[in-house]
Amino acid sequence: MTRVQVCGFQTVEPMLAAAGAGADAIALVLIPGLKRSLAPDQAEELLSGYRRQMSGEPGPEIVGLFGGQDTAEVNGLVERLGLDAVQLCADEGMGYAAQMRAPVYKVIGIDPALPRAANLMRAMVLMQRHAMAGHRLVLDAKPQGAYGGTGQRFDWGVAADLAMAYETGLAGGLTPDNVAEAIAQVRPVAVDASSGIETDGEKDPAKVRAFVETVRAADGERAPGRLARLLGRRRA
Repeated sequence: MTRVQVCGFQTVEPMLAAAGAGADAIALVLIPGLKRSLAPDQAEELLSGYRRQMSGEPGPEIVGLFGGQDTAEVNGLVERLGLDAVQLCADEGMGYAAQMRAPVYKVIGIDPALPRAANLMRAMVLMQRHAMAGHRLVLDAKPQGAYGGTGQRFDWGVAADLAMAYETGLAGGLTPDNVAEAIAQVRPVAVDASSGIETDGEKDPAKVRAFVETVRAADGERAPGRLARLLGRRRA
């Protein structure tokens, strides 16, 4: 089943919609200066309100998005906010990631301005290193100087090629209208949406629910094909 992460929350209502729809992860942007970023106090208040509404019920894991901040600061926020995992969105190296005190999702950027071959070569080197360290991988559109989260789609053919070699998540311009196509083409282990589930710059609970439901439906449609291929290999 494809893991579903929804990202960039600033209010409680769409977080509850994500949890109610069965999302696997809720992510908060904790990178200073970005559009959807929360200061630590804001994130703490938001999560407190969300957890009160959940009334102790199990919910999605809570992920913090970071972008090269001091490792002590990141680990401090993991503890303060009760984060289940961190998603590293900048050019953090292996030494940096090794200092994290929570499971790591590592964003591997695909620059839409670069040739396909250049993106593939660079991504494969980084993905190999991080996969061997046990980090979970996320491919996202990252134009030069960006952290991701731009809402920009990149060449899914690149993602499909990489997903044949590595278990990887997919981000970048995903919406309820195109995520089924993305799953069919790329076959990622996870999908991650932010701007594609917004209306007028705000998270839209209806779009959040639609995104999760569309992923689950797409999983259901592709499951028989995967089983048939597996049985075919065994017969061979």
